[in-house]
Amino acid sequence: MQKYDVIVIGGGAAGLSGAVALARSRRSVLVIDDATPRNAPAEGVHNYLTRDGIPPSELTAIGRQEVIGYGGEVVTGTVTTAHRDGDFTVGLADGTTYQGRRLLVTTGLADVLPDVPGLAERWGKDVLHCPYCHGWEVRDQAIGVLATSAMALHQVQMFRQLSDDVTLFLHTAPELTEEQWEELAARGIAVVQGKVEQLEVEDGKLTGVRLEGGTVIPRRALAVQTTVRARANFLADLGLEPTVREANGVEIGTAIAVDARGATEVPGVFAAGNVTDPMAQVMSSAAAGLMTGAGINFDLITEETRLAVAARSS
Repeated sequence: MQKYDVIVIGGGAAGLSGAVALARSRRSVLVIDDATPRNAPAEGVHNYLTRDGIPPSELTAIGRQEVIGYGGEVVTGTVTTAHRDGDFTVGLADGTTYQGRRLLVTTGLADVLPDVPGLAERWGKDVLHCPYCHGWEVRDQAIGVLATSAMALHQVQMFRQLSDDVTLFLHTAPELTEEQWEELAARGIAVVQGKVEQLEVEDGKLTGVRLEGGTVIPRRALAVQTTVRARANFLADLGLEPTVREANGVEIGTAIAVDARGATEVPGVFAAGNVTDPMAQVMSSAAAGLMTGAGINFDLITEETRLAVAARSS
């Protein structure tokens, strides 16, 4: 079995960026990707300097070719196990195994959507979550924000920056305080009480939000808060589990904890991108992958130097 310096698990922006940095440092690198990126439903990647609007699949294809161009390898597969016996051995769903001296985990997150009929089908199209990723595309439209937690108060103010016609659907969120009501009124944000029953869609486009009781509020876009889960179950045998993350005092999901170099609590296992930072966008994930790749290279250099000194002294 061939042994690689680094096995990168996850072939998105963070993983490919880390792989390029490592391959350019003449490290043997294998990228394993299951081809189910979180941003697959999106038409384009935004806030990525010089690549704004590029389809996610095209950005990934370019990144793969860059990795391969520097001598790295890329395979499609799903990692299901990872254990350590000196080096790391990762196992794929098809039974294939690979060995590596270090692991870089960049598998990202999975979004758990609110349980509202019609919502999942429009996800990444006119059902959105991030004003920076998708807000410009729905500017000046009739935008709704589906509240399932207190985070909706933050989200609705962000989308209010993009349109004068923004409605907050309280749905299952906690009751608002007097101060919150005042802030919403001051910004001209309409508030609708009651639970949302389903989305109304015509000709493949969102047209409205139906409340329990039958009232339909016309909307062209709907922002939601998702719960995010780190895609890292395969790390359990290494003793590495995701931790709960919060934002503004609200639990938003789970992620892998790392230090400033991208190192986890398990020696030799590093992570970068959304799997460590639920708020990271594509460009910041790529930057994190680069810096973590550089950190892994220096970690290997440190080990190799120690071994060289020991061999010279023997």
